[in-house]
Amino acid sequence: MKAAVITFPGSNCDRDLSVALAQAGADVTRVWHKDEALPAGTDLVAVPGGFSFGDYLRCGAIAAHSPIANAIRAHGAKGGYVLGICNGFQVLTELGLLPGALMRNSGLKFVCREVALQVATAASPFTSGFAAGEVIRVPVAHHDGNYQIDAEGLTALKAEDRVAFTYAPGINGAVEDIAGVLSSNRRVLGMMPHPERAAEPAHGGTDGAKLFAALVQELAKV
Repeated sequence: MKAAVITFPGSNCDRDLSVALAQAGADVTRVWHKDEALPAGTDLVAVPGGFSFGDYLRCGAIAAHSPIANAIRAHGAKGGYVLGICNGFQVLTELGLLPGALMRNSGLKFVCREVALQVATAASPFTSGFAAGEVIRVPVAHHDGNYQIDAEGLTALKAEDRVAFTYAPGINGAVEDIAGVLSSNRRVLGMMPHPERAAEPAHGGTDGAKLFAALVQELAKV
């Protein structure tokens, strides 16, 4: 499985994400935001956490207009796999690949700690390594992780089983404590928590490694 990990000015989790994917068995290529095309044969585009372009305007808004943005959007639109973590989730909403928006945390404070996540669905390439309802522990580090979506959009997410993870309990005011959502074809995942920071024993936990292992295994079947 070939993965392309995007780096923007201000990304700070791109290497961690690359290492987590490589340890799971992916062939990883690093891609700079000024590139206009993805490497040939890319299966997965991974958009990392950080503070792209200093989070000016809106988190992810400037990154969504980088030269590489059109290639990411096109990859997702044609059915390619895309993973956005933290700032990457924000970028994917700005690109229109996922619904909703990430707002300032309730309480207006940066949240940086390990949290409990409940796996809302196991029916996706990203979550198939978990059991629905399973509680895992993964770090978060965000100031704008308060996921919001209108009532119609929320109804669609729930009806189509597209909520991937929820906080247990809530930490940032997100509607129904949503921590991650899937696209309608289930090939795009955006999540605020950082599984790449819980991918090996030295991190203090390995629950995040299951996501990358399941994803690589699922894509190997395609």
